Amino acid sequence: MISRRSFLGAAAMLAGATFLPAIARARSIKTYRLDAAPARANLVGGGQPETEVWAYNGTVPGPALRFRRGERARIEVRNALAQETTVHWHGLRVPNAMDGVPHVTQPPIAPGSTFVYEFDLLDAGTFWYHPHAMSVEQIERGLAGAFVVEEENPPAVDRDLLWVLDDWRLARDAQISGDFVNFMDASHAGRIGNTVTLNGRIPEAFAVKANERLRLRLVNVANARLFALKFRGLAPSVIALDGHPVEPHAPDRGRVVLGPGMRADVILDVSEIAGGRAPVVDSYYAQRTYTLVDLVVEGSVRPAPLKERIRLSDNPLPTLDLKNAVRHAIEFGGGMMDPKLMRARRPDGGMDPEAMRAVRERMAAGRIWTVNGRAIMVLGHGHEPLFALRPGQTCILDLANETAWAHPIHLHGMVFRALERQGRAPTRIEWRDTELLHPGERASIAFVAAEPGDWMLHCHVLEHQETGMMGIIRVG
Repeated sequence: MISRRSFLGAAAMLAGATFLPAIARARSIKTYRLDAAPARANLVGGGQPETEVWAYNGTVPGPALRFRRGERARIEVRNALAQETTVHWHGLRVPNAMDGVPHVTQPPIAPGSTFVYEFDLLDAGTFWYHPHAMSVEQIERGLAGAFVVEEENPPAVDRDLLWVLDDWRLARDAQISGDFVNFMDASHAGRIGNTVTLNGRIPEAFAVKANERLRLRLVNVANARLFALKFRGLAPSVIALDGHPVEPHAPDRGRVVLGPGMRADVILDVSEIAGGRAPVVDSYYAQRTYTLVDLVVEGSVRPAPLKERIRLSDNPLPTLDLKNAVRHAIEFGGGMMDPKLMRARRPDGGMDPEAMRAVRERMAAGRIWTVNGRAIMVLGHGHEPLFALRPGQTCILDLANETAWAHPIHLHGMVFRALERQGRAPTRIEWRDTELLHPGERASIAFVAAEPGDWMLHCHVLEHQETGMMGIIRVG
């Protein structure tokens, strides 16, 4: 379906320059300013037209916001769009009033207005930022950027690189297709684009050096596309998931899998590569495998690869009290080819007419997906929470994907530990903020309810979120 040159037949070298806004320091506070506004971007290159986008500070992706753990972030967001917006700091543990969910944690930022987000940086890691108002359109048009919190003692690498992965649905004139939240996308896999970019460009090649050690911070900011990256000829080591350290390990089946909103930090030692070129291949969709970029060796940094193993220091996360934890079950349902309806077929193969009528009525109203049987369309307007917790209480969530589609389930404001997948304990300790559930899968996760307030739980396939697959967990 897609090549690295995209359906437009264009290619662009990976841009090396990164725009960083001015930084002011005072009492360990680091300040950035983000202007959300219309802009133009050369997404596809090759003499093709520039794409009209919405961007932070005029760049796609937005500027990389870089801090050190323990600093205080102050970010002034000015809305120069024609519609309301907010900014959510995905994966960061922030005060509830700073979480960026309109009508839940803050009033939306009106056109022409400014909102100041300020919070302490508790954890080191790779995070990102994006709107949570009309996010299907605003993120698809380009409003997203990486948020990096460096360790007090970062690991020794030759280069610390950000790879922001995105896809776009472009027409033949290189403009973004305006068919947001159409029924086909919303009821199936979400809005999967026809053009994939790395750091806002279609890359042809990425220069590396022999025996170089790279830290790749991979961030999936796409609306719905899942990535499964394989570094052919190389042996990546995963050292962090969703920003939080894990025991270094080779990715399962050699592929780094990232659902929308998910991140992974990977150590890549550039060893001998046959022919001096190593393709990075995305094979998540088996029938649409393509080469994202070629790593091309140019020169050398040392005579032999580094041998020292890198293990990041853990973040200061709350301690789970699993013995006294409360337990809640969350079932995700709905969508086309609903397995529950398939299982309810009559002996003659037909469907129960009452059940079919109820599904048709729900879908006709745009309520395509459900959480515990309920489709929540807009948060912050009188919806009751899924459940409530006391501050400091440990909660175990038993998640079940009763649909025919994949769902990356994201929890705001808190970090959870994976306890079980398909009834089996994981082979390593993993702390994350997003759990990818494939069709029919089940998982159990545990977290400590820390900061009081209403916190979102939702699918990060944005078209699924907007058509019902979201809810609130109340702490307080």
